[in-house]
Amino acid sequence: MSFPASPPRPGPARAFTRRRALGALLALPAAGLLSACGGAATAGAERISQSSLGPLGASVPAGTTITVGDPSIKVALELSGLITDLDGFTVEFANISGGPQTTEAFRANALDVGSVADIPPIHATWTGLDVRIIAAGYRQDAVNHPIYELGVAPGAGIGKLEELRGKKVAYSPGQAQGALVLRILDKAGLKQEDVKLVELPSTGDAYATALASKQVDAAPLGGVQIKRYLAKYKADGATTLRHGLRDDPSLLYSPAKVLADPAKAAALAAYAKVWGKAQRWIEDHPAEWLSGYYVKDQGLSREDGQYLIDATGKRDLPTTWTDAIARHQETIDLLAREQKKPQLTAADLYDTRFEAIAGTAFASAAKGGAA
Repeated sequence: MSFPASPPRPGPARAFTRRRALGALLALPAAGLLSACGGAATAGAERISQSSLGPLGASVPAGTTITVGDPSIKVALELSGLITDLDGFTVEFANISGGPQTTEAFRANALDVGSVADIPPIHATWTGLDVRIIAAGYRQDAVNHPIYELGVAPGAGIGKLEELRGKKVAYSPGQAQGALVLRILDKAGLKQEDVKLVELPSTGDAYATALASKQVDAAPLGGVQIKRYLAKYKADGATTLRHGLRDDPSLLYSPAKVLADPAKAAALAAYAKVWGKAQRWIEDHPAEWLSGYYVKDQGLSREDGQYLIDATGKRDLPTTWTDAIARHQETIDLLAREQKKPQLTAADLYDTRFEAIAGTAFASAAKGGAA
């Protein structure tokens, strides 16, 4: 997931070769998607060491191609004209997002970089896939601009987090929503056995539907689903709760074997730079983003699009990952304990060669460097 919003509409993936849009489609078998988020933890599998990765090239060799799963940023590059920053090599955009799809595409050698939250790189590592984070974005006032709120079913009687005890809670292990549920329980002083975790996919409006039908008492709702759930069911007693936690990571990650290829690594560095510029353009051009992305590309109403823009607040793309890695380690520690997984070192999930690229581009674009 880039900064999370509504899922992209189904449709063919598209690719850009210099300035020309080409048709492309990556089809993934459903069975493969299941294997991406299942399987035994294999954190001890052989990994490519960070020290073995050479310095990033100053330029991208001619003929280099990278395939990118970052649908919303593709639109930002089109709208802003920043796509021309990628002239000189080929960038193919695949309509792939979310942890399970992205990880399976990595396994199939069909994708070089994907946009997700902070959980997919952890679970990819636990399933034996060596991946690294190459860009990271957050929200400046993350607690007051959460991606998710805890939806409460009508009549569930949950007015504070501690009242989740004994309730049915929607849970999606391996995804950001699942990790958030565990963090919420931890904050409330509850353990998994104090609630009934109901495993449900977190796609589309599945959680809102489960709440409305009282299949579950609570579930994390994200983006415009928060607004729509309350609009539809508030009269019946539906509510949402703010969890008071940070849930804002937006990461680009790649297979380590891709990053070990000097040509692809150089291309990904160029992409990370334009990704940072695109984040600044989105923030500085809300009207164009509302019309071009939320309304035209996603098919949302202007009201829903504006809700998502307001909910995001200001972006934060740091030039150092020290604090981000520390927060990521806390999440890993919690998941390892609660999901009985091997312990990981968060710093090992980051390719430090890329640390300052996106953040520096984001800051520079604020001074007039963006299109």
